[in-house]
Amino acid sequence: MTSRSATVLVTGTANAAKLFVAALAFTSAYVGFTAYSNATSGTGAQTRPTQIALSARELPVVEKIAAPVKAGEVTLSLLAAGENCAKSYVARSRPTPSEPAEPVTYGWRLTRWSQATKTWRTYLADYDGFARGADSVEWRLHVSGDPGWYRVELSVAGAEPVKSERFQVSC
Repeated sequence: MTSRSATVLVTGTANAAKLFVAALAFTSAYVGFTAYSNATSGTGAQTRPTQIALSARELPVVEKIAAPVKAGEVTLSLLAAGENCAKSYVARSRPTPSEPAEPVTYGWRLTRWSQATKTWRTYLADYDGFARGADSVEWRLHVSGDPGWYRVELSVAGAEPVKSERFQVSC
């Protein structure tokens, strides 16, 4: 290691230590202030804890998830329609490996039709996963505030992508 890189390493470590100490001091001060404000006042009266009521809004299931999926096709179901053109979907498929017991890697992609280029363009790509050939896989996706034509693609290593039927998101 050169002396220049050693100097950079030492300086960076020192700066990180200073930042850590400052964050620790700030956290301690915040905790102390919070404890002080919750402590009893000079008259001996204690403050009561504040009660917070949380509420959750339940979204109804618009469509039931489709029956078991077939290998080589992607089925799509609308789970819930929210506010402001927001819609949640679940896509399901069964990857088709060359050997049924052989594990496969797969990836999901949401594509959107582009009027300008007259092609399907990637709108959202999600994680890759592993599955056995007999397992069905699913992807929960959310489209919000962008009307247009979409389709879901499942790509499996060593095979052509499997595409869903196109569907329209409208507000």
